[in-house]
This record gives sequence, C-alpha cells and structure tokens, in this order.
Amino acid sequence: MPLTLHRPQQAGPSAPSPGSGLLPPPARASRPRPAARRLRAVLLAPAVAVCLVAASAPAEPLGVGDRLFPYLGNPGYDVASYDLSFAYSGSNSEPLQAVTTIDALTTRRLDRLNLDFAHGTVQSVTVDGRPADFTSAGEDLVVTPGTPLPQGGWTRVTVRHTSDPRPAQGRDGGWVRTRDGLAMANQADAAHLVFPCNDHPSDKAMFTLRVTAPEGYTAVANGLPAGVDRHGGATTWTYRTRHPMATELAQVSVGRSTVLRRTGPHGLPVRDVVPTADRRALEPWLARTPGQIAWMESKVGPYPFETYGVLMASAATGFELETQTLSLFEKELFTKPGHPAWYIESIMVHELSHQWFGDSVTPRTWSDLWLNEGHATWYEALYAQEAAGRSLQDRMKAAYGASDGWRAAGGPPALPRPPEPGRKIGIFRPNVYDGAALVLYALRQEIGEPAFDRLERTWVREHRNGTADTADFVRLASDVSGRDLSGFFQAWLYGAKTPPMPGHPDWRPAAVKAAGETPHTAAHRGARR
Repeated sequence: MPLTLHRPQQAGPSAPSPGSGLLPPPARASRPRPAARRLRAVLLAPAVAVCLVAASAPAEPLGVGDRLFPYLGNPGYDVASYDLSFAYSGSNSEPLQAVTTIDALTTRRLDRLNLDFAHGTVQSVTVDGRPADFTSAGEDLVVTPGTPLPQGGWTRVTVRHTSDPRPAQGRDGGWVRTRDGLAMANQADAAHLVFPCNDHPSDKAMFTLRVTAPEGYTAVANGLPAGVDRHGGATTWTYRTRHPMATELAQVSVGRSTVLRRTGPHGLPVRDVVPTADRRALEPWLARTPGQIAWMESKVGPYPFETYGVLMASAATGFELETQTLSLFEKELFTKPGHPAWYIESIMVHELSHQWFGDSVTPRTWSDLWLNEGHATWYEALYAQEAAGRSLQDRMKAAYGASDGWRAAGGPPALPRPPEPGRKIGIFRPNVYDGAALVLYALRQEIGEPAFDRLERTWVREHRNGTADTADFVRLASDVSGRDLSGFFQAWLYGAKTPPMPGHPDWRPAAVKAAGETPHTAAHRGARR
C-alpha cells in the first residue's frame, strides 16, 4: 500500500493502546554534538540546496542528489539516532503498529523537514513534543513544525505509523515474510518501506530497536540485547547498536526461532538466529563462523562491531544480505542439496567481509557500491582459494574475459547504469561484483601484494564507522603505494573497455555477448549482495 495519512480528531500523538507493546518515545536526553559531522552535505548539497522551500510552497519530494537514486535521502539535517518500536500481532500479513523517533541536528534553517516513507499509514507526527502538520509528496513524508527549526539545533521527530509487511506494488525490499514471521531486506533503498527515515547511506546513525511479539515468538535485531520486558501474553525485546549504521542495514527478525550463542575471536559474542526445528541441521555451518571471522581479521584487521551472527530465514529471497552484525541468509542455501561446501562457506565469508566493507566503511553514494561488492567478492574468492584450492587467478581470468560485456550491459564498475524502473535492486550487476574484484586484482598486480595488503588494512582502519567514496580510495591507494594512481583507476573504474591486465599481457576480453556473464556469475550472482 502507498503512504496513507491519517489525522485523528485530537491533535497530538495518542498513547499506545493497552497491550499494543509500543513503548512511548524515550525521554529527551542531552545529546553531545558529534566531534566531526559527515561530509555528505558538502558533497551532495549543491544539487539540492535550491530545493529547500518556504512553508507556503507546495510540498515536494527532495533528495541528496545521488546519481542513481535522485530522490533518496533528504537535505537539511543529520540524523544522530533512531528509536524504532514495532508491535507484531502474530500474522505477517497484517500491518505492524510502530513508533519511529528520530533525533537529528539541523544543518540549515528548516521550515519543513522531509523524511523518506512510502508504505504505511501515518497517524501523527510531533516535533520536539509538539504536534506538527504532515503530508506526502512522492515517497516523502513532509513534516511542517509549528515554528521553523533553526540551523545547528537538535530536534526530535516522533512518527506514529503502521509498517506494512505486504509487498509494496512495483517495489523490491523492505519486510521479508518468512514461513513463521518476518525479517528485513532494505538494500538498496527500501528501509523507508518499513519506517520513516533519511534513507541514504551517507547519513549513518545509532539505532535502538524494540520489538513486541506474542508468546512463542522470538525477536532479534542489530546490536546487543538491552532488555526484555514480559507483559501479559507478549514480550518486548530491545536491542541497541554501539556503532553507527546506515538505514539499509537495519535488521529485525521475529519468528519461532532459537538463538544460538558461541564465542568468536577475542571474546566476541556471536549469536545466530535459526528456525527452532532446524537448529541441529544448521549447527555444523554456524560453528564455522568464528574461524571465518579469524580468517578475515588476519587479512584486514580487527572485526569492527560489537557482535556478529547469521540469521537463517525460511524464505525465498534469491539473495543473502549483509545486515549489520546479523547477516541474512536463506535457510535453503544450507539445507538444499546441490551446493558444494566450499561454495557455501565462501558465500558466508562474502557477507561477513561486508561488515568491514560496506557496513563499517559505508559508501557515500550508491555509485560507490563497487567498494562494497568488489571487496566482498575479492575475499569470497580468496577464501575459496585458501580453504578449498579454487584458483583466484582462474576466476579473475574468466572475469577479465567477460568484463567488456559487463561494462556494456551495466556500465563501468564505478559508473553503474541507473536501475530500470521498478527494479531498483538492478544496480547489483556483475560489473560491481566480479567486475569490481577484477579491479582489485589489477591493483594488486600493479602495486604488489605487500602494498595492497597495507592499503586494505589502512582503508578499513581510517574510515571505520564512517562513509567513504571512490575518490577517497584512489587517494589512499596512491599514498600507500607512493605513486599517482589516478590514471590507473580512471581506466579501470570508468572506462568503457577493460584495460590490459598488469602481468598478464596474454589475457584477452571475450567478444561482447548480450548476457555479459561468465558461467560462474550467471549461476551465482544472485546468491549474495
């Protein structure tokens, strides 16, 4: 369903009904100004600065100027935290009652404030505790406070709404209905089908997630547990992140699940969420996670978050997803015959490596997606070589042969073509998976393995908990290698044709085919994001 606006007879927010499980917004607390505000306003504001309008003008959808998703995100403020409360009735075909509370710092004077939200009913909105007017424009919820918000001030916006788990017409993502409940898959631009937000990866924030469900269900979310409250026939679980997170990485699981706990490297708490009936069959796979974390740490340094785990959902999504601290997997990847063990493990490492590349270091724009998927594919392939003898060089040679076709079909790795209407996940093409891993292989060939390894470790260390873009990577690679690599990257990341491979003058691109895929990517590109 599209965004629906509902205005109750009484102005202001209504209290949660008895047994609804919705908690009132947290009491206002003093919030320190962050030490360094993110650069997204500086980088993206020129395209949107003229869009801030006076309150008398018609409401209109805004955006932060992302080349691939022009109306995603909103200018004029920087979100510091989200507090999300969901009440699940026990049916994954019924809307959840929800409360979203957003604490944000304004970066300019605002007569209006736009939030991305497109799949629920808005019941009321308050700004700093006072009722505010609201309307919809495109996929935006447009909020008009009683008085303009000054630049440089903190504000709290509370939206009471429903969150509809039924698929939005013509849209991908949002809630995933499992056999026994719900999970989330918000990449690339679907978090606002679940809750009001500034739905662009450039605006990361802290999250508190509260989920109320009937007896017999278990709820798990990003971060660490922060309380369990049982009341009547329902339970409310609270989770909090200790590191900032992009909206597309939010995860909530509710179902008839079991949480399995183990310890990872350096005492890291690892928790996995599995259908209770399948816990024994899945345990051998889950037991491999601590070793995989240790392997990744040996390559790029310490795991960046407070916990990790795997969410195995009884659902047919067609992909796996690196939601922060709790990666989403289809259960059938592990239980359905046909996939060799080395392949399954390499996909587990793909999603795990995203915790460094994509989650901790988040792309500043969606054109920087290659930095996520290229690195995850690189470590997926490297793990397959070291753990199972699957040749990395052979895979890269096959990718080189297909690379011109991928570029023709989807654009160069750092200049991907926009998605087709109604297929926004269409940006996840081979050019940003094996095509981008091929760029990393070429870079290692060009600067040598020792410099490449230093670059990888420095990248995740210097940009931890932040956002970064392609220009940042080019600058750092040049600094670490002691060479100006701008020409190298211009050809490899933006060229219509694949450049010659350093060290392999005999490699040749294949003739461009319509599909533009190798047998490997044709079979497996949908298995991970």
